[in-house]
Amino acid sequence: MLNGMRHAIVVMALAAGPWAYAEPEKAEELVGTALDLDAHVDQGRVLYLAQCAPCHGDNAQGDAGKSIPSLAGQRRSYLVKQFADFSQHDRTATEMHAVVARPAVSEPQAWADLASYLNGLPPLPVSQVGSGELTSLGEASYRQWCSSCHEEDARGDDEGFVPSLRNQHYSYLLGEIRGIAEDHRRNVEPDLIRFLASLDAKEMQGLADYLSRKGGPVRDRARLLNDGTISQ
Repeated sequence: MLNGMRHAIVVMALAAGPWAYAEPEKAEELVGTALDLDAHVDQGRVLYLAQCAPCHGDNAQGDAGKSIPSLAGQRRSYLVKQFADFSQHDRTATEMHAVVARPAVSEPQAWADLASYLNGLPPLPVSQVGSGELTSLGEASYRQWCSSCHEEDARGDDEGFVPSLRNQHYSYLLGEIRGIAEDHRRNVEPDLIRFLASLDAKEMQGLADYLSRKGGPVRDRARLLNDGTISQ
């Protein structure tokens, strides 16, 4: 019965598409503006080291002990969308609200520059992982319920603003799974909230552990952006 409910949730999410959930019009407009801009990777590096590195690290590899995510190699469009959502308080994180309120990081051009810089960084070489006891359970859950959106290798998808879940710390992944299940993130689809809320503690731990062990560059077609840089 539980599998049947999960299947129905996933089908509804796929049928609804990436824009089916409510999203503030202003945030959507800001995302479109940022993605249309020519990105300046060198300026993104300057901005990152000044504004973001104190928390995410000089190489954008995060901090597992503090559940701070690695941003290196993350999807460009997803990063831009998160900047916009934080700026409009459509995603809750007090620290990030303060960051995007700073003049240097408050405009779409800064987001475009930062996102392109981060997208081009080498991915996290070694991530924090879980105990390993539940990875088989996590793999089964991922392949059945998650791979259709996040792809078989968890690389994500630019067109749907779907994040890469590779090269990420276990503590952060588990924290986000739990947070979304408890409806603490307003910028995700309601069907995803209901699906994650249907998982028990072991399924959540297994999913996070399985994903934390997926590392290395993504297998994706490189795309030439308007500014001449390559996006994965």
